[in-house]
Amino acid sequence: MRHCISRVIAAAELPGAADSLLAALGESASAHGRMQFAYALRGADGGIELRYVSSQGAGRPYGVWQVAAGDGAVPSLAGRLPLLGWYEREIHDLYGTRFDGHPEPHPLVLHEGLAPPRAPLGEPFDPAASPRVGSALPPTVPAVVGPDIQRLPFGPVRADIVESAQFLFFYIGEGILHYHPRLFYKHRGMEARFEGVDTRTGSVLAERVSGVDSVAHALAFAQAVEGALGWRAPPRARHLRMLLAELERLYNHLHYLAQLSKTTTLKVGEAQGLWLEEQVKQLNARLCGSRMLRALVVPGGLRRDLELASMHAWLDAFDRDIDDYLLRLESTRSHLDRLMTTGVLTRQVAFDQGATGPIERASGLDRDLRRDHVYAEYDKLRFDVALQAAGDAHARSVVRMHEIRESRTIIRQILGRVLPGPVLRTEVLESPDPAGEGLGWAEATRGGLLYAVHLDDSRRRLRRVKIKEPSFSNWRVFPFTLQDSNMMDYAINEASFGLSIAGVDR
Repeated sequence: MRHCISRVIAAAELPGAADSLLAALGESASAHGRMQFAYALRGADGGIELRYVSSQGAGRPYGVWQVAAGDGAVPSLAGRLPLLGWYEREIHDLYGTRFDGHPEPHPLVLHEGLAPPRAPLGEPFDPAASPRVGSALPPTVPAVVGPDIQRLPFGPVRADIVESAQFLFFYIGEGILHYHPRLFYKHRGMEARFEGVDTRTGSVLAERVSGVDSVAHALAFAQAVEGALGWRAPPRARHLRMLLAELERLYNHLHYLAQLSKTTTLKVGEAQGLWLEEQVKQLNARLCGSRMLRALVVPGGLRRDLELASMHAWLDAFDRDIDDYLLRLESTRSHLDRLMTTGVLTRQVAFDQGATGPIERASGLDRDLRRDHVYAEYDKLRFDVALQAAGDAHARSVVRMHEIRESRTIIRQILGRVLPGPVLRTEVLESPDPAGEGLGWAEATRGGLLYAVHLDDSRRRLRRVKIKEPSFSNWRVFPFTLQDSNMMDYAINEASFGLSIAGVDR
């Protein structure tokens, strides 16, 4: 796989390989190394293959383990590498591979009581296949009983336009004893929809996995395809890709601050944040015709060039409004009082369970793909990685505030560096991957986003696409912040994570 060091190992060797990885990384929280994700695919012989992708440290290639699962079971690594817990359950639900010794051997993607006639992706995807409804419900939620304990199932239909999910609360008075999120109500089988389509169509699909990160998804997908084919986008395209990514980060973080203000009943803060978000989206529309910055990033570069003449003047006017907004938020005591000490996520739990993006950086983990695994032209730019240690809702908001300031700095540097030239490749600049496989990544608004792409023998169509979505990682982490919290702070805590359910229901 392009940009990776691959190693073929037997299923029985997995526990030893995991122990060796942990020993090699050592103080991995400071060395930027960590297991990233695992996925399955159908091999050339029809059997199931597993891939485990790990970061081996800043500036080093990713590591990939290739494991033949066959039709049997493989050892679970969730006890050694907890963040793999959800990935193993996802593989079991969709591909049928069993993981011996898994600490939570229950369905994840397939809801309790559904028993499909076969693993949905174990064979070529059949959207017409209907699941059978089973009679037994696995015990996914531990028994929390007592005369004073109340049980509240909230959702999946929620107020306003909030995405569908169900949350099961066990609580006494206002104190939360246990919390169980139930996602995947609208799982769309997006990864299966990539199978058999060409790479240009794949770009359209990638942009629609999670609308809030359209650019990041298209960029990670494009870079994975480029790695597989040996392509490299021209310099102007690489600069403009960064510009689009930072504009996406800007409007998303402003939306985040508005939603967070809403949960603390700071109505003026909500209104001003939404107004500033709208200003960025209007610029996006003038710049490229899409408020969500879609239909631009493709493998090989960009579909078309952008006119940047008016951006300097816009930034000068916009800077004053943003700085005033951020200062007012950080000077409003009622807002800060609701955020500080709410939803604390410790550094160790953030690392073990796979937190990513602003969530992990607010808990003291110094990681950012733009710096640690450089792509586009980020190594030519100067920017600081926002870092906080408290791990609470306030720290998570401060990280995003800092990133808003840094994104504006990055945009100014790009405008000063970008030169005229083509925006779509005209020749192959690198050797293609012999297996037609590539790994691409981007630091999305919500964290590290990775795409693993496998092309068919013609190298024109997609055989398998795996998406490591940051919200999938952060939703796994979120319940750990509910311990010793209360019902009144729940909405604030959830908003402080800035989670996307569409990113999970992919």
